[in-house]
Order: sequence, then C-alpha cells, then structure tokens
Amino acid sequence: MTELLNLPASYQGPTRPLAAPYGVLGVGAGVLAAALLDTLVDRRLTREGTQLILESADAGPAARDYAGLAEVSGAAVVRAGVQAEGMSTRDLNFLAPAGVGATYHLAQFAAYASSHAEEAQRAETLLSDLAAKCAPDIADGNPARDLAWTLWQRTPLLLAAPEDTALVHIWQHLLARVGKVLSIAFELEPLYLLTGAFEAQHEKGDSKVALILGDETPELTLAREVLETRIDEVIQVPFPDGADGYPGALALWYFGAWVAAYLAERQGVSAEDSPALREVLKVLSGGEAAQESGLDA
Repeated sequence: MTELLNLPASYQGPTRPLAAPYGVLGVGAGVLAAALLDTLVDRRLTREGTQLILESADAGPAARDYAGLAEVSGAAVVRAGVQAEGMSTRDLNFLAPAGVGATYHLAQFAAYASSHAEEAQRAETLLSDLAAKCAPDIADGNPARDLAWTLWQRTPLLLAAPEDTALVHIWQHLLARVGKVLSIAFELEPLYLLTGAFEAQHEKGDSKVALILGDETPELTLAREVLETRIDEVIQVPFPDGADGYPGALALWYFGAWVAAYLAERQGVSAEDSPALREVLKVLSGGEAAQESGLDA
C-alpha cells in the first residue's frame, strides 16, 4: 500500500514526443499498459514513425521479434521494459520499476512518447485524488476498502462496454495478482452468456457479484437486469471523476489496484507477488530452472 500511495507523480521518464505516427504493442508485463493506450493510439504496429514496444524480460524473445519486424518495415523502434534482476537492459530506452506499478510507468512513458502529454498530466491529477481517498488512514468513506469488503468471499463477474473491454482483463489481472482471488471476465457478447449461465444451476449464482467497469451502456443495463435476478449484487464502478479516455482508464486501473490490495488485507494474505509467480517469471526470463517446491508454493 505504501507503493500505491507513492505512485502518483512518481514517473520520472522522458516526456519528449517522438515522431508520428505511432504504434503501441505490449508483451509480457507490457500488455496491460498497452491496453490502456487503446484510446490514444489505434495502431499496434506501424511501418513508419515510431513503434513503441512495452515489454518485460519473460517476453523478451517476442519483443525482439516485433522490434525486428518494425525496423524492417521502416519504423523507429523504442522499447520500454521492466527491471529484472540479472537481465541485460542495453536494448531498452526506458526501464520501469518492477511490480504491479510497472503498468503505470510504462503507460505514462508511452503516453508522453506518443504526443499525449495533456492526457498523461490529467491522469496524474486523477491518481493523486484517488490516493487521498483510498489511503490506509482513511477509515470511513474509503471507496477502495468498501468495495474490497463487498467482494470478500464472493466471486466477481467483470463486465465493461465494448470500447472498454481492456478494463475487464486489467481488473481480472489485479484481483488475481494482488488480491489473490479468482474473477470471471465477460468480454464478447456478455448477454449470450449471462442469460444462460445460471439457468441449469441456480445455486451457482450464490456469492457472485457483478462489477460493471466504466460507463454503463444500454447493453450493460440489460445485463444488470438479467443478473439482478440471478446473483447477489450488481455494482457499477465508474470512471473516477467522470473522466474518460486514457486518463479515466489509468485511474480505474489505479483504483482496481487499491481494491485488490485491501482485498488481500481482508483475507489475511500478502498482496506481494506469489512465490509461484516469481518462480515462473524467473524461468521465462531465462533464469535458473524452477524447483518443484517453488512452483507449488
């Protein structure tokens, strides 16, 4: 929680815009950051201008392959990665601190590099406001702690509008990595799933709570009406301060990290990366072979 509290305005990377047009591609730990940029940059790969690749050591081979493709096509390649002990960083133009907060640093790096400084600065304001509301010393009216307690001992069902589906995967990632809980993501055509998922097993709706992430569209309102007769509760988690686009998405990621941290606290488990995750990342990054006991931890 100290890391989350100190995260707003902690980005210290370059802010100079690079040559347009832009492509933003994420692999490994860079996938979530790249997803947050969907509203700013609509290309994953570009044949001209600047190709931004957001990566981590466990996805190094894929990052190098994409970099080679972009260079052959004629784009200038800029790579940003996550700190990893014992790994070479000579090919990286920017290095983000390891951990869950890497998503913030990589996203802000890409926002500035793709000529969206105003959106990056707006996001910082939203994050600072959320930090003040979600800090551990805020006992009453802490929105992140309140939502975490609502999710305690329940299985979250995650939904979002088609243009915001990245939020579904982002929150699923946070709830698992930080909060240590399983959530169920509904991405494509959720009404086809939700109208049938509990018909044969009504008891499966017990201890389920649906989270509508971002704006509630007419389709999601229908999903709410269906779910209210089948599960415990449906809750909308709106964009902080009504923000939209990249600032709103980064702020909702940050809020999700707070919720997941309080959920871990409520359950009496560590919000830090699990031993199993650390071990598999070491293997994928080319480290020593995993010990069976480490993967079972």
